Amino acid sequence: MTQSVDQALQGFDPALPLAVALSGGADSVALLVACAEKWPGQVVALHVNHGLQTAASGFEAHCQIVCSQLNVPLLVQKVDAAKRSGQSPEDAARQARYKAFSTLALVEYAQYAIKSIAVAQHADDQVETLLLALSRGSGLAGLSAMPACWQRDGLIYYRPLLQVAGVDIRKWLDGRGVPFVEDPTNVDEQFTRNRIRARLMPALRSVFPHFLDTLARSASHAAQAQCVLDEVASQDLLQVGRHGDGLPQIMALQSLSWARQANTLRLWLKSSFQTIPSTAQLNELLEQIRACTTRGHGIHIKVGAGFVRRSGQVLTWYNP
Repeated sequence: MTQSVDQALQGFDPALPLAVALSGGADSVALLVACAEKWPGQVVALHVNHGLQTAASGFEAHCQIVCSQLNVPLLVQKVDAAKRSGQSPEDAARQARYKAFSTLALVEYAQYAIKSIAVAQHADDQVETLLLALSRGSGLAGLSAMPACWQRDGLIYYRPLLQVAGVDIRKWLDGRGVPFVEDPTNVDEQFTRNRIRARLMPALRSVFPHFLDTLARSASHAAQAQCVLDEVASQDLLQVGRHGDGLPQIMALQSLSWARQANTLRLWLKSSFQTIPSTAQLNELLEQIRACTTRGHGIHIKVGAGFVRRSGQVLTWYNP
């Protein structure tokens, strides 16, 4: 069941001092207010100025006003969020944002000793993420949507509002009379997520009034199943790479079922090289592994930003 902001914060127990990612929008402002009320003097706000729209300076100015009223330190980082070839604008902004968080928390303002960062995605965002994954034909990892807690660059990240509906966050904020800004890009329907928000979410709400709860529960089931797959893949990876270098042996991979080969290769690429193969790339790699029955059979397949190739009896990955 969805929760109120107050209920969500009751169960939120992060490592302190805590940083809150603050965009200036309703969700992040509400999260900052709630955290500052619960842990006075133990909260810092982080604002990333992406510089992608003319309103960016206004967002930063609003964050300064809010933080001044709450007596919360505000740390600001300007970033270059321009996308690279083959990268979506959303992913480019996300990568720049997390890099900026790490820089602010661990380098430029290490004196605050920030141990964890809270971000303000809520129940609507979770369902939008699930629907976006479905539209892309994602597997269990994508259908798991967003985790409530994870680690990155030595910091612990939390999403304490994942069970709070967006409309309830705004009501909570209105009750405190705290202003926020509206990001005009949130209604730009050239982005798939915004089309889901504008067109699909209202239709789901009218047909399935409790869809936030039920679809979020499906994402949770997918996340549990993915954990089991990761455990199996870890065990299989130890077996197929048992010579100590962690490189999968081709013959050992061939002894596994097709599904377990795929599962093991996904984990190897992700854990060792932060690379996620597309379905087409992974299927091509599996076909080549199955056909690899002679010494002269070569494997050289594009996977992510690099290539998987055969080196003797094992597979390697390299980024040229």
